[in-house]
Amino acid sequence: MEILTGSSDRSIRLYNPAKAFPSQTPFSSSTTTSSTSSSSSSSSSSSSSSSSSPGLVQTYSAHGYEILDIAVTEDNARFASVGGDKQVFLWDVATARTLRRWAGHFGRVNCVGFGGEEGGVVVSGSFDATVRLWDCKSQSTKPIQVFEDSKDSVSSLHVLGHEIVTGSVDGKMRLYDLRMGMMYVDTLGHPITSVQQTTDGNAVLVSMLDSTIRLMDKSNGKMLQHYKGHTNSDFRIRSCLGFGDAAIFSGSEDGKVYIWDVLEGKVLERLAAHEGKVASAVACNSVRKEFASAGIDGNVIVWGMPQ
Repeated sequence: MEILTGSSDRSIRLYNPAKAFPSQTPFSSSTTTSSTSSSSSSSSSSSSSSSSSPGLVQTYSAHGYEILDIAVTEDNARFASVGGDKQVFLWDVATARTLRRWAGHFGRVNCVGFGGEEGGVVVSGSFDATVRLWDCKSQSTKPIQVFEDSKDSVSSLHVLGHEIVTGSVDGKMRLYDLRMGMMYVDTLGHPITSVQQTTDGNAVLVSMLDSTIRLMDKSNGKMLQHYKGHTNSDFRIRSCLGFGDAAIFSGSEDGKVYIWDVLEGKVLERLAAHEGKVASAVACNSVRKEFASAGIDGNVIVWGMPQ
């Protein structure tokens, strides 16, 4: 497994955790140096490496402001990145070159994802309260579709099949069914920091600034389960499903990583990860039974589940 990280230092870095420094923690883990957002990738590409940071495989430089989100295609050949410079970048992993740059947002871009056949469409959500769709196969610099329904910043999105789920600071989760041309809205009452659909597409995991994560039924908008114990009232903290949607992972403002049982809602683990500083992002690789956490301490930690 290799990991892409984005940071406030405006760079994107690809790491091989197997070559990073091991860390003494309750779980088996290794530590790399970066921060803010992380996205797991199993890419086998090999580019010029740097001896200045153990495990570093490649650095991608083009952004003029902080990196706020990264999305990787299923074949690990390309990734998209967004941030404070209001642009959407499409990269080739192996050559470290930008394939496309799209401008059109009027505020920082908070989130990005791939959709369409073979990741042919990039979806971005912004502080300007819009969601924009970009055609990777076209030379056009204009979006192919724009959604302007949010009343505040779009903080998170997730694409699954023909559906896009977005979370906004206005406290509403919106589902766009592109096949039917319909939009469905659930009012949850608190600013949303993270959304992710379950693998079967029947539910959505939603993190909010009331220190609660909720699993929402997509068909009727009812809450199936809620998850508490972590702290999330001020910062954008990401959560994710893992291990066949059996567990939920989230960072916390107390610097810990929390793991819950999906069905029972009980806390399974509290891991001291980032020296009391905000643990802002998590990503899970269910095949390898590993997950990663990133924090504002500048570290990304890769955790291995106990046997």
